[in-house]
Amino acid sequence: MTRFLPGLLLGALLALPVFAQVAVRDDRGAVRTLAAPPQRIVSLLPSITETVCALDACGRLVGVDRYSNQPAAVLALPRLGGQDDTSIERVVVLKPDVVLLAKSSRVIDRLEALGLNVLVFESQTHADVRASLERIAALLGVPERGPQVWAGIEARIDAAAQRVPVALRGAKVYFEVATAPYAAGEASFIGETLIRLGLGNVVPAALGPFPKLNPEFVVRAQPDVVIAEERAVRGMAARPGWASLRALRASRACALPSARYELLIRPGPRLGEAADLLVDCLAALPAQELAR
Repeated sequence: MTRFLPGLLLGALLALPVFAQVAVRDDRGAVRTLAAPPQRIVSLLPSITETVCALDACGRLVGVDRYSNQPAAVLALPRLGGQDDTSIERVVVLKPDVVLLAKSSRVIDRLEALGLNVLVFESQTHADVRASLERIAALLGVPERGPQVWAGIEARIDAAAQRVPVALRGAKVYFEVATAPYAAGEASFIGETLIRLGLGNVVPAALGPFPKLNPEFVVRAQPDVVIAEERAVRGMAARPGWASLRALRASRACALPSARYELLIRPGPRLGEAADLLVDCLAALPAQELAR
């Protein structure tokens, strides 16, 4: 019997899972090397939470920020606060292998001082979203999944572009992200989606991804279509001069309820779904020809 023991032991060892070391560079340029793909992950940004889940690793999340709400499975996880009020103590108690968060988070230095592995991701463009997908996939030990998920996003955006109503192709869009007003410019991931759909943008790339605008800028720009959260659209006509906006006078405003609008402003793996939502909204607008 003893002569079979070496073979049996070798077979048992071969049956054990093999964990490869992973090294990932984040958007600060910092490199974190882990002995194995993380099994306990804290995500402190909704788009990152959605990315982890899109890469089939929802089960590795042990805590999320208060705004992470997709997919439904994450609703049962511990909520750890937001960008400005993350509960450091609760994060530490969860003993994460890695914490994923945004550049703007105020707790990066404190978490690292406590010895936690921290990786920072920030997405403002489609290229950023793709890079984050691929780097997080590598971190999770499934590098092949990043390009696969991105290919699915690309295909869905292309399909959505085919459904844009003919009368609205080339329409100039004003997309509001906050009521100061802040807008999504051509240089943002939202602006890039609009371009992919064959639409224009009244906010040029030179102004940056999400610039704060002088309200008169929008009046002068005379967008063909306005897209914003429902409550923002309701108050637009009361802004000085905005009652003259062609889009509002022609009822060409996509006024989206908060839950749907939220989808459009998250730079993550649901970009394709966001493109579909935009086209559905455009298809429901009055079909008259635009003033050219």
